[in-house]
Amino acid sequence: MAYKIPEETPHAPAHEPAPSPPLDHAAIRAIVVGIMLAAFLSALEQTIVAPALPTMGRALADAENLSWVVTAYLLAATAVTPLFGKLSDIHGRRIMMLIAIVIFIAGSVVCALAPSMGVLIAGRALQGIGGGGILPLVHTIIGDLVAPRERARYQAYTAVMFIAASIVGPLLGGILTDYVHWTLIFWINLPLGLLALVLTDRYLRRLPRNDRPHKLDVTGAALMLMAALSLMLAMNWGGTRFAWTSPTILGLVLGSALLWLAFAMRLSRAPEPFIPLSVLREPTVTATVIAGFFSIGVVIALSIFLPLYLELVLGLSPSGSGIALIVFLAAATAGSFIAGRLMARMTHYKRVPIGGMLLGILMLVGFALKPAGLSLAEVAALLAIGGTGLGVMYPVTTTIVQNVVEPHQLGVATGALNFFRLLGGAIIVAAFGAIVVGGAGAAGQGLTLEVLSGAARSGVDLAASFRFAFIAGAVFLALGLAAVLAIEERPLRGAEAMGTAPAE
Repeated sequence: MAYKIPEETPHAPAHEPAPSPPLDHAAIRAIVVGIMLAAFLSALEQTIVAPALPTMGRALADAENLSWVVTAYLLAATAVTPLFGKLSDIHGRRIMMLIAIVIFIAGSVVCALAPSMGVLIAGRALQGIGGGGILPLVHTIIGDLVAPRERARYQAYTAVMFIAASIVGPLLGGILTDYVHWTLIFWINLPLGLLALVLTDRYLRRLPRNDRPHKLDVTGAALMLMAALSLMLAMNWGGTRFAWTSPTILGLVLGSALLWLAFAMRLSRAPEPFIPLSVLREPTVTATVIAGFFSIGVVIALSIFLPLYLELVLGLSPSGSGIALIVFLAAATAGSFIAGRLMARMTHYKRVPIGGMLLGILMLVGFALKPAGLSLAEVAALLAIGGTGLGVMYPVTTTIVQNVVEPHQLGVATGALNFFRLLGGAIIVAAFGAIVVGGAGAAGQGLTLEVLSGAARSGVDLAASFRFAFIAGAVFLALGLAAVLAIEERPLRGAEAMGTAPAE
């Protein structure tokens, strides 16, 4: 089944897009500022709720389903990421960004007014749909604005937004919950979201238009969404809510495999597949997606497990743990900006992600060799090394993919890359969780600070569990490094190919 999208107004080109007038650097900066606010909102909402969960459970008299407050957002955001990318290739970036922000604001209102846990979970899913739409659109808009040679510099800003949100979110959520009210973590999205809406509507009117009339393969999109949801549910529930060998988990994994197979068959038969075959057959895209899957997946897993490791194994105070994570954030920020500068100047730019992956592996090997007894200074040094290395992977993977696809395919290619990076996060988090929780003898009890603290008090050697998690992380990064080595190093197009002003 294919649904024909009607041709848009005079803005939508019938064949080739009309040349867009060049944008000066001031206009580019204004657009980037506007979309960065939207990116921060999307990223912040993934982490800000964690400190408020116990309070939410007491307020709504339902602690049993609290995990769904986090899971519903992540599942919805990951599932719709490629869909918004595709729709932006059809309707244009501006209209789809406005829709995504409106959905996000609506979900925030539902959450703030939720009278029950079920309504709160539904609001979080709605937020996730909006947030998952914002994610690929921000990267794609930067791809429309600047040439690949300069693009990594701007993509680094988005990496900073997402890494900063992982640190700021829990802190802000705790302050609002403890000193004001837990619903404020949703209400603050209204003024910020409305500001993002105004900035998006105003500044994106000048964005170059690369959209074309396309057919949206509804069947293919539905198969991909259901396959992803089945797999992510299995990853989230396996080893916590259900045993890995339970009929529920095995059924979800089998169902996901069959749905992925059906999706692959649909791609080969659809007149215009959901993800164009020209994109899937591009070896550079495939290798970069694999590299992003493993590298960003490890970053996501570390953002969840490092605080547990620092407090439970190394015995750091919350403030000491916070200092260590700030070092990781600062290093990742520096790595992102360094990558952007180097890629704009280096002919053999693939050396940047190769070096980054090696630094990430070095960090994890360091933690694995001495998982217990590290001082705060030693932890900070390792996190500075690894953060600098892994920080380069956000802008580099996006820039390489966008450099090899046509402008009218930027949305779907960027959406697919972001989708598989988030999917990698879900799978690698599940792998880390299985190792740590299983090693602690707490399988089936869930991954929480209370469960692991209880295991530590009972004499379980959590350092050994985390050692194997760090080893697994190093192996995942080694697989990502192999994928980076397979990437074909094509020259990055410059500003003259984009009709935009070169970066200052």
